[in-house]
Amino acid sequence: MFYANYLKFFERARTEWLRHLGFGQEALKNEQRMMFVVTHTELRYLAPARLDDLLHVTVRPQAAGRASLVVHQQAWRGDVLLTEGSIRIGCVDADTFRPRRMPDELINTLQTHAA
Repeated sequence: MFYANYLKFFERARTEWLRHLGFGQEALKNEQRMMFVVTHTELRYLAPARLDDLLHVTVRPQAAGRASLVVHQQAWRGDVLLTEGSIRIGCVDADTFRPRRMPDELINTLQTHAA
């Protein structure tokens, strides 16, 4: 698998993780006028994934602030760790793309789940 594809899997996992916490990204954009953008990534590639591998991608929040979030993510094939890294996500206004504060309910939920 091309190394950059891990970022696509990590993004999908974050989207589903937020949905599981009760915060769909489309609803956040439409109702709160906010979106998330990736501001920094740092990945470590340990083993290759191949076509038709069943991957399990994890999301573990490390730090949650008022306008940003850092998550640790891993991609596994069975018990083999393939890739891991830290992703910083910023909250921006959906219209201006300027940084903005996340809603209190989201901040509280993220801080509760952060390490």
